[in-house]
Amino acid sequence: MFEGIDFTNKEMFWLLLLLPIAILWYVFKHKKQTAELSISTIKGFQVTQSWLPKLKHLMFVFRLAALALIITALARPQTVDVSTKTKTTRGIDIIMAIDVSASMLAKDLKPNRLEALKNVAGDFINGRPNDRIGLVEYAGESYTKTPITSDKSIVLRSLKEIKYNTIIEGGTAIGMGLANAVNRIKDSKAKSKVIILLTDGVNNSGFIDPNTASELAVEYGIKTYTIGLGTNGMALSPVRLTNGIFEYGRVQVEIDEELLKEIAEVTGGKYFRATNNKKLKEIYKEIDKLEKTDVEEFKFYNYEEKYRPLVLLAGLLLLIELLLRFTIFRSFI
Repeated sequence: MFEGIDFTNKEMFWLLLLLPIAILWYVFKHKKQTAELSISTIKGFQVTQSWLPKLKHLMFVFRLAALALIITALARPQTVDVSTKTKTTRGIDIIMAIDVSASMLAKDLKPNRLEALKNVAGDFINGRPNDRIGLVEYAGESYTKTPITSDKSIVLRSLKEIKYNTIIEGGTAIGMGLANAVNRIKDSKAKSKVIILLTDGVNNSGFIDPNTASELAVEYGIKTYTIGLGTNGMALSPVRLTNGIFEYGRVQVEIDEELLKEIAEVTGGKYFRATNNKKLKEIYKEIDKLEKTDVEEFKFYNYEEKYRPLVLLAGLLLLIELLLRFTIFRSFI
């Protein structure tokens, strides 16, 4: 009956203890008010069975029920409808600059570096519902895969489509990749602008120096997190392309960590080294924690009082009791 109903003044229910006291008082008073007549025999009297004296107790039942309803009404039963509204108070725009050179097909991460990155980056994107994200690819040159957008389905679809191809010039142009990412995000009106730059090599291509690109990032207030991807030592990597098929061999992993650390430090970011799938996933989780979007939640409470029907019913019972007292049961009172 009271499912979903909350009582504001629960202490009022202590008054229900008056009910058994009232019942005891009524029983005691009823015995005192009952007249007794002693006669030797009732022969000669005509005995009639009347239901009115028995129903007289209904008036007390009505009064008792009315009292219980009034006490329940005093406890203020009410329902609460809670509606929630969220407001993003600090949005973040993120550009993910991804190295797509042939070395990203190395198999020191499973199934290879590029696919491992796509899996982890996909989880990262799904975990940023309030931010805008864009994608930049680079190898020997760089281009924008997806401009900054809040449509995560577009970004995830573009991420899935990223793969090594021979259209982009070979090599690793870290400066070009960073500069392109800066260019895509520099005009953003977001409170925070972030670039996540990932590579597995050294800067050996492109006409933009990485230091120049990092200075541009500083000028536009863009924080850059850099990730060096690849195990320590040797890795099974592509060594030549024969008839469209890569041949693999053991190759020394070379990552310009000093450059990546410098880019991160200058721009206010942080450098990470991912040597396996687990470490790569942990890095993206850490970046996710470092770059949090502030979301403000507002709750609106709509209270609906439920005591009125109880008061009306109690009044009705008292009215019925009053009518019975001065009509049908008048001669018995």
